[in-house]
Amino acid sequence: LFLEDAYTRDVQATVVDVTETGGVVLDQTHFYARSGGQPGDRGWMTANGTSIAIADTVYAPDRETILHQLAPEGPRPGVGDTVRIGLDWDHRFGCMRMHTALHLMCALVPFPVTGGQVGAAESRLDFDCDDPSALDKDKLTEGLNALVSAGHLISSRWITDAELDANPDLVRTMSVQPPRGSGRIRLVAIGEDGAVDLQPCGGTHVASTAEIGGLQVTKIEKKGKQNRRVRVALV
Repeated sequence: LFLEDAYTRDVQATVVDVTETGGVVLDQTHFYARSGGQPGDRGWMTANGTSIAIADTVYAPDRETILHQLAPEGPRPGVGDTVRIGLDWDHRFGCMRMHTALHLMCALVPFPVTGGQVGAAESRLDFDCDDPSALDKDKLTEGLNALVSAGHLISSRWITDAELDANPDLVRTMSVQPPRGSGRIRLVAIGEDGAVDLQPCGGTHVASTAEIGGLQVTKIEKKGKQNRRVRVALV
């Protein structure tokens, strides 16, 4: 459900399976499973009148089934139980703001992305940078905040694998490729028709860049001959 509406905070669902390690599979969920550099959601599950902490959300080995990992000391729901799950909203919204901020960083830095990590308050992107002089903390901070202040709207749409193959420049990441096999790939667009940024992404984002708030590039690190790590934080 997070793919269609990242702002859904709680959902009623039915338990489909419970694994030996405390992973609960539901018939529907708005919890994001850890992937693509974004952490899994956490929160709570109410089952049979008891509130149980959800410590993390991950994918099962099949990379399709979402597992809600319950705290080890808590009770377990049973298959067929109706439960209600709610997000740790501060954590989710922080990740939404920061993930969108990294897309803005991609719009400003003209180098391929070699890696990244989304956090609720601080995040990073690594770039294959053949001209380190092009990365300036103050200029990037100024550029990011200008895009935030402009209040660009953010939307998503779906394209086919063939459409992505015909437009390979949409993929900015060298280390992580968009998942294929389902027949469709989600594009996240910032600005009208993706005028600011347009790239495949399965993560959660805010609806407008204005929701990100103030940003600051805190550090640019050398991580290899051409690899440069850019750290950005909410302020």
